[in-house]
Amino acid sequence: MFPNFNLNHLVVMLVPLLLAVTVHEVAHGYVAYRLGDHTAKLAGRLTLNPIKHLDITGSLILPLLLIITGSPVIFGWAKPVPVNFNNLRNHPKDTLLVSAAGVLANLMLVMVTGLLFRGLMRSMPLWRETFFSPILMDLLNMLGFSVLINTVLAVFNLIPIPPLDGSRILAEFLPASIKPYFARFERVGLIFLILLLFLGGKSLGRVISFITNLILK
Repeated sequence: MFPNFNLNHLVVMLVPLLLAVTVHEVAHGYVAYRLGDHTAKLAGRLTLNPIKHLDITGSLILPLLLIITGSPVIFGWAKPVPVNFNNLRNHPKDTLLVSAAGVLANLMLVMVTGLLFRGLMRSMPLWRETFFSPILMDLLNMLGFSVLINTVLAVFNLIPIPPLDGSRILAEFLPASIKPYFARFERVGLIFLILLLFLGGKSLGRVISFITNLILK
């Protein structure tokens, strides 16, 4: 989508990325708040202001490195919104809802930005040769990348490796005797994620590209 990398392309990519990771984390906190846990609200994290959620490594450094090196998968994260699962009213249902909230929020952004992308694409003959063409083309690219990055976040976070959301969802279905051993796996989960990105990035990229192309058709 971006054959010649430049600063303008970087901005077009980072804006949807920051929105995606911000909405993902706010969704966790908001659903937890509605289900009885006010931890995120008291911490001032129920806001769409990305500055409140920025993680220098996950929100800026890693995505920039992946973009510049031409990685098939662009990934990032924000500071996790604090949630005290002990405050939730109904277990395990509420735990599952809070854990799935971020992924569902990203899928909603996929649908919204995908529809806007298709609408803007279809109207291209009306504005392509106009004064607003460069601005609308940047907006089109931004919407397209929003579909991509939100798809990446949704698919990637469903992988059942700690500390991703999929691992907490899986944990709720594990027998009580296995849960303590699975919890210990969280200590090395990040190492497995890094290995997955660098060793299995191409395969993961193909899956995500397939899903994204279905959405944008």
